[in-house]
Amino acid sequence: MEPRRAPPEYTLDVFADPTCVKDVVKAILHTIFFHRYFIPITPTTRDLLDQTLPAIDDPVLESVIDARAIALVRSMQGPRQSAGDPSGRAQLVVSFSEKKRKKTYFFGKADEEVCWELWTLDVTCATPRTESEAIKVRRAMEKSLQKTALKIIGIVNRDKDHIPPITTTETNPFPYQILVNPRTEAIGPRTGIF
Repeated sequence: MEPRRAPPEYTLDVFADPTCVKDVVKAILHTIFFHRYFIPITPTTRDLLDQTLPAIDDPVLESVIDARAIALVRSMQGPRQSAGDPSGRAQLVVSFSEKKRKKTYFFGKADEEVCWELWTLDVTCATPRTESEAIKVRRAMEKSLQKTALKIIGIVNRDKDHIPPITTTETNPFPYQILVNPRTEAIGPRTGIF
């Protein structure tokens, strides 16, 4: 049996202020899924911070992305911040897996999920205190979002060889997980992360 290679992991640094952190995270997740969601999709776009980014018009995926973005914002809200004012750092990990047949000793064969790609979003949220700080933070957010979107596009165009073949007619051939602060959240036992 050959040893498993670690899946490629891509790290994205994201910067936002409290009013935009949820929207920025959702935009980045949509950009990743636009390139890694291998089912028939209805492409769409979303405008954020004077930029037009790709998105997927899929209610199920949208609800998952929205729930994880909300969970990330909540994880950034410490005891000193008000309910609508996150600050600090948080992490979000997206993993894509493939289902493989695994031989078992007692019952023949079973399916297991093997991770083939990881995306880590390191999110930093800063609250501007003055109007001049707010302008600087806005510029930094725009630059961060643009840089991150271009990095995703560069990665997906360059790194394709590790994507497994689609061997099923299921609606989603590659299961995925979106975890907020994965060191504190339960990770599926079959993903092989950490």
